[in-house]
Amino acid sequence: MAAPTSEAPVAPLGVDELAAWLHLLHSEGVGRDTARRLLAHFGSPQAVVAAGPADLAGLVNPKLAQALAQAPTGHALRLAKTLAWRSAAPARRVMVLGDADYPPLLLHSADPPLLLYLQGRAALLNARSVAIVGSRQASAQGLDHARAFARTLAQNGWAIVSGLAAGIDAAAHQGALDAEGGAGTVAVVGTGLDRIYPRSHQALTERIAEQGLLVSELALGTPPLAPNFPQRNRLIAGLSRGTLVVEAALRSGSLITARLAAEAGREVMALPGSLLAPQSHGCHALIRQGAALVTSPEQVLDELNGLPALSLLDALAEPPASPVAAQATGQDAVLRALGHDPLSLDALISRCGWSAPALSAHLLTLELDGLVARLPGGLYQRRQSS
Repeated sequence: MAAPTSEAPVAPLGVDELAAWLHLLHSEGVGRDTARRLLAHFGSPQAVVAAGPADLAGLVNPKLAQALAQAPTGHALRLAKTLAWRSAAPARRVMVLGDADYPPLLLHSADPPLLLYLQGRAALLNARSVAIVGSRQASAQGLDHARAFARTLAQNGWAIVSGLAAGIDAAAHQGALDAEGGAGTVAVVGTGLDRIYPRSHQALTERIAEQGLLVSELALGTPPLAPNFPQRNRLIAGLSRGTLVVEAALRSGSLITARLAAEAGREVMALPGSLLAPQSHGCHALIRQGAALVTSPEQVLDELNGLPALSLLDALAEPPASPVAAQATGQDAVLRALGHDPLSLDALISRCGWSAPALSAHLLTLELDGLVARLPGGLYQRRQSS
């Protein structure tokens, strides 16, 4: 039986907030680490882009401060394109870090994306999921395995996450979609969501958009550039409780996904194959390094069901150790003032007496630690486990 997922609509980001996110993330020289540091200091993307050189001093170098002071190249067109894309279909959304339904598994990965473009069933981001990845030059047997494993796992309540590439990825998506009453499939792509790559996957992409979920952290219009695919792989690993590699050569993006999964403490599994088949050499290397050797979907289910029980909120609601997390045992003043009901920033200011900038910065730190969720309408709420 498929795991239940809520499909309740979520209020979209306001235009001004979306514009600020795009301004921050597309400013020249501002990478994800810098953006996170600025957000933690200022509390919101709007506050970051409104900051002056004196405010930014000591946080970024003068060149970055200058880049942030003006809209990045193509900003107005990028914003207009994003708004038009989002409004063209009801199942399209831009999700940002701190949204109440941002997936806890991804939040607690090493490098969670700050912004995601979604098309389809957004609730699948919080479904119980396993990644199936492998070679683009897969054998006929490997394709059959990927479809069969994905179909069985989906029928047993596990959503299938993969990368929509040719070969094993596509077969895994197809198997999940073909599962009667299955949990669904999530395709994390290495292009903008308005691009289909490879072009031969147009029908599959349309089917996933209707029945599953398409995900990208890349701006609309982004073509299939080689450096984007390893970055895409970290999202596949980050969204999944475990990663199954069906076929992979020794130099394979699938091994990157497996390594990232292992580094995040997730289960890694591999199918053995012929000693003479190059597509099996990567799987054999993973098994030598400690990946679970599996030969049937039932063995994959045994591995997954043997993992520590995690509810979707507890999933990972034990954040990495940090000063904020250490305070969250009941000594953090903002968490105490927030209570357990949604509260506006103004109401929270009146409760705890902090200044707006300091409170905003601290709230973002709590969001990054998975302790607070930002709700539509400028409200904040403690996560269940905090």
